[in-house]
Amino acid sequence: DACLLVGMHARNGTADGVLCHTISSAQYHNLWFNDDLVGETGVNAALNGHHGVPVVLVTGDQAVCREATDLLGDGLMSVAVKKGLSRLSARQIPPVRARQMIEDGAKNALKDLNGVRPYVPDRPTTIRIEVNTVDRLSDFKGRAGVEITGPLTAESKAEDWMTAWNQFWPFT
Repeated sequence: DACLLVGMHARNGTADGVLCHTISSAQYHNLWFNDDLVGETGVNAALNGHHGVPVVLVTGDQAVCREATDLLGDGLMSVAVKKGLSRLSARQIPPVRARQMIEDGAKNALKDLNGVRPYVPDRPTTIRIEVNTVDRLSDFKGRAGVEITGPLTAESKAEDWMTAWNQFWPFT
């Protein structure tokens, strides 16, 4: 098995990240798995990694490709189909060419499923969030395994990533 992430966005606060966000740009500012600052690529990689599945392809803008390679390693196939000029603007590769680049990237990524190891945050795992406004922490007060650690931060600690994640945002 392998995971291909197509059309991803860089994490919140990335200057050249088109539509950069972390889970929800209206609610969350930053997210860490132990010491790794992550965005949606990291969340998807950890979920897949929990099940032993590597992410072998990431496509999107140059910023998310850089972020994904930093997190998952040089064996990752990344396909940048645009260059972010700001959060809301980019220089795009024409669609026909971009689609071909993504197709070629997928074919190449699937040739070697061992080129990237599954991303599994170290155990025990601490997930820390930083929200945008103090009222956003109210969603997490009183949850088992979650501690409010500052005016804008909360942490979930558990033996593994999935347990820590489910204390914040249960997959049901």
